[in-house]
Amino acid sequence: ENRAANASDKEINIQWYIPSLAKPSNDTETKVLLLYAYNTEPVKISNTKIFSSMSMSSGHLWIPLARIISLREKLSDLKQQVEMLMQSSKILSSASESTSFLEQSETLKIIPSKKPKMNIAKVHLDEKNEEMAKRCLSEVKALLSVVPALSLPLTEIPFDVTLQSITSLEDMFDPATGCTITEESLFNWIISLFH
Repeated sequence: ENRAANASDKEINIQWYIPSLAKPSNDTETKVLLLYAYNTEPVKISNTKIFSSMSMSSGHLWIPLARIISLREKLSDLKQQVEMLMQSSKILSSASESTSFLEQSETLKIIPSKKPKMNIAKVHLDEKNEEMAKRCLSEVKALLSVVPALSLPLTEIPFDVTLQSITSLEDMFDPATGCTITEESLFNWIISLFH
């Protein structure tokens, strides 16, 4: 039971393995192994020896390390653009409010510091940032698709762009860590690439 696992909702777990000796045959470039597992329904495993479920899948992909590093840099740039767009929209919305400073100061409360919740509000991208997002996501699609040769560039963004979804993608392509993705529209797009 100490190896039991629970997943209360749909989620993808991503881990990276950077092998020192094991390499795919006939490859000269450094590749790393992406390990993934996901469930499409809530799962509770109490006995790892007898458990089986049709709602769980797992697999792996060999991916060139140089492409992962390049993609992560692009995703980091995209995340910065999303943060700037969110900040500018907050400034515009707060400027339109007519609350006086006194009213604001009366409503301020000291709250113990907690980790801030990741913003899940949908971000409306301008044309330049939308093109940047499409290029990044086309690269994600090319790396994760079972048949990369058939992976055409995206003409539209396949999920809701939020700060959380872009942060999750950036974390997903960090070979030093793993991540868990639960956002439904991003989850659905990524598992469609694994098929």
